[in-house]
Amino acid sequence: MGEIRVAIAGVGNCASALIQGIEYYKNVDPKEAVGLMHCDVGGYTPGDIKIVAAFDVDKRKVGKNLREAVFAKPNCTKIFWGNLPEYPVTVQMGYICDGVSQHMKDYPEDITFIPGDEPPCDVVKVLKESGADMLINYVPVGSEEAAKKYAEACLEAGVGFINAMPVFIASDPEWAEKFKNKGIPIIGDDIKSQVGATIVHRVLAKLFENRGVKLDRTYQLNFGGNTDFLNMLNRSRLSSKKKSKTQSVQSQLALPLDPENIHIGPSDYVPWLKDNKICYIRMEGRGFGGVPLELELKLSVEDSPNSAGVIIEAIRCMKLALDRKIGGTLDSVSAYTMKSPPVQYTDDEARVMVEEFIAGKRER
Repeated sequence: MGEIRVAIAGVGNCASALIQGIEYYKNVDPKEAVGLMHCDVGGYTPGDIKIVAAFDVDKRKVGKNLREAVFAKPNCTKIFWGNLPEYPVTVQMGYICDGVSQHMKDYPEDITFIPGDEPPCDVVKVLKESGADMLINYVPVGSEEAAKKYAEACLEAGVGFINAMPVFIASDPEWAEKFKNKGIPIIGDDIKSQVGATIVHRVLAKLFENRGVKLDRTYQLNFGGNTDFLNMLNRSRLSSKKKSKTQSVQSQLALPLDPENIHIGPSDYVPWLKDNKICYIRMEGRGFGGVPLELELKLSVEDSPNSAGVIIEAIRCMKLALDRKIGGTLDSVSAYTMKSPPVQYTDDEARVMVEEFIAGKRER
């Protein structure tokens, strides 16, 4: 089927897990490989993915070979495939804009960002010269200006855009129309992990409703030790993140909960957890005869591989859209892989829709 040429904005833990995973699945016998929702997506396997460009703003990554940059500080995700090749890719200076919160400078260098002072490269030029098919937006939560700059660059360069962070672009009608008019596919917004806090919470909320239990109130508290959680200590950067996670769960209920009865969002930063994410979910409802029912759950996952298990699906579906010359939002893929797609569906419905898209029975 040929290569899938991918550019990455933000060479952090998520990028590290994705790149390790590409090499892992290249080298592991498909019969023994675990962790993929689809080994083959329309003829494309993980081994067909090639990283052709990368952007970051940290001094320890910019100017470095991609192989070195994915393991540079402050990255702290688990190394499950350390034998990476010498990529012909040098990390370029990207857009800082609002990508680095002021409070990050108050923490030790090993766990925080050290932004460079050089101007950004010509992102559009790099995308064009690299022959990228698409760009994955992995910039930090709260980086709305930077995310939109990368979206604009994709429109100008004519490459697909996968928005893995919580800025509403694919789900914004004006942005969606821009991509449709240019004939460029877009998937977004805000990656939904393979078995993460949001999808577990969504499935449980739907279970309550399907089994006739009235959900009265619920919370989801998350904490971890990577730069994502450190960045989110600045609560002013969290409005889009909280909205994305909350509406994702609310969408599974016929009658959404009142705001005071649902709390979903990051809780705290615990450095020694590194890329391990801990989630606590509590749900209170009433079942048969109005008798109270309570559920409490703890989920512990390595955060970035959990994300990579889904982004590797989005990449290959994006390539199918490019091959088929489909522009605009990919509703089925977005619903399957993202917390805040243009249209919300149940996860079972979204999976069926994606299977139809892969088979060519559904346009988008």
